[in-house]
Amino acid sequence: QVQLAESGGGLVQPGESLTLSCVVTGNILDIYPISWYRRQAPGKQREFVARVFFGGSTYLADAVRDRFIISRDNAKATVYLQMNDLKPEDTAVYYCNGHDDSLGPGIQVTVSS
Repeated sequence: QVQLAESGGGLVQPGESLTLSCVVTGNILDIYPISWYRRQAPGKQREFVARVFFGGSTYLADAVRDRFIISRDNAKATVYLQMNDLKPEDTAVYYCNGHDDSLGPGIQVTVSS
């Protein structure tokens, strides 16, 4: 069974950047498209952030399209989320999600001055 593990989160100030990684244990090729979601507060609905498809094309939510980049390295079985110009409203737990419904445990990103 495929397992996902996020890393790279932390506390940053507004305007700074972070890159999240999602490492796939198992065959990454089996779970495309792979997406990033976030939950901004406990009990709040999970929000779609970005998706990368098998061929490498990407799709991002309107709220992050001008600031975030999703990419993948199949050789490293890793999907990345580069987050630039972070804002306080980007504060959330970020999750990596495969098409097979595999889901990582999540990683906290906090944007605060």
